[in-house]
Amino acid sequence: MAFKLVISEGKDSHQLEVPATESKPLVGLRIGEEFDASNIGLNGYTLKITGGSDKNGFPMKKDVDGPRRIKSLLAGGTGFKPKRDGQRRRKTVRGNTVSDDIVQISAVVAQKGKKSIEELLKTDE
Repeated sequence: MAFKLVISEGKDSHQLEVPATESKPLVGLRIGEEFDASNIGLNGYTLKITGGSDKNGFPMKKDVDGPRRIKSLLAGGTGFKPKRDGQRRRKTVRGNTVSDDIVQISAVVAQKGKKSIEELLKTDE
């Protein structure tokens, strides 16, 4: 499955389409884990997964184990923003593990490489 990888670097963000052939090492990673981004064309960079969403738009939640999708009673945080104090709502969220159903992954730069991300992305295009 191909992913859209959104990389945040301070105030800048970059979107990168990861083809299915290069996305295999990302399957099975969890939110909070770091991975080497050299296999997706960002040599020298280490990225940390911060979240994502599945093919139906449900967000990944860090405290739900596995790649499953569940209905959880939420009082705030990822997946639900309450309008008043004490409000809770049962919402569907995705687990914290990257699977084939995930289409968008959010990540932050944990370790920078020698070149900037913009330079590396321009050479690929």
